[in-house]
Amino acid sequence: MIAGYNNVGSYELSLGLFRRMMFQEGTKVDEVTVGSVLSACGKMGCVGLLAGKSVHGFMVKSGWELNVDIGDALVNMYAKCGNLRSGAQVFELMSEREVMTWTALICGASKHGFSEEALVVFEKMLVSGVTPNELTFTGVLSACAHGGLVDEGRRYFKMIEDNGMEPRIQHYACLVYLVGKAGMLEEAYEIIRKMKLKPNIVVLGSFLSACKEHRQFQMAERVIEQVLTMAKPEYDGGVYSLVCDLYVMGKKMEEAERVKKLMLNNKHVDLVLNNWF
Repeated sequence: MIAGYNNVGSYELSLGLFRRMMFQEGTKVDEVTVGSVLSACGKMGCVGLLAGKSVHGFMVKSGWELNVDIGDALVNMYAKCGNLRSGAQVFELMSEREVMTWTALICGASKHGFSEEALVVFEKMLVSGVTPNELTFTGVLSACAHGGLVDEGRRYFKMIEDNGMEPRIQHYACLVYLVGKAGMLEEAYEIIRKMKLKPNIVVLGSFLSACKEHRQFQMAERVIEQVLTMAKPEYDGGVYSLVCDLYVMGKKMEEAERVKKLMLNNKHVDLVLNNWF
């Protein structure tokens, strides 16, 4: 039931059921149950941190061994909630670590703006002989994007193929965002043009956002029509707003009005362009 609540995003119900198990029914909990509860706490962010700390305290008082599964769950919870100090403390206490342990710490640091710290953890991971996976590289490239670390981002992107993997769409999205934000729009466009996967609306939207930031309408014009064929006003309102602003910037008022009408005639929600950043 707890896992089921997690699957549908009802994290508070997960925690409520766990409390009921513990305090009303006296049901003995195991690692699987605790793992699901800690996952729910992590998804709730700062709100779930207090509950996550309570679960951690219960495990310590009960004398549970800090094995890989429990350690991974705790590091992941603390990292997602932004309590990187506690996550790092659990990490250091673990006698055995796997790729997901390292990745949780890297992604947590990246998500909460500690870009350089995320890369330090990644370098330590490589030295320890643990092979990174696709999610690890997403966290690393996200850290580079947040920190404006262009050279590092290029190097780590190349490392994906060096490790026998193919870059995924989220990796391309991070690189386009990073390079475009730094004002290297021609390079960002070449990344899109040469990427092995079909660019999605997040990749192209990141490029358009960079074009707007650096006031380069002519660059944006290269992909605007491609974006409009992919976007749906009822879902991608943020992209339509961005395109409209770019047309105004380029003094193409008729085109801006056309896009604006599409937006007004359809209910829309904003697309968050940095889902992976």
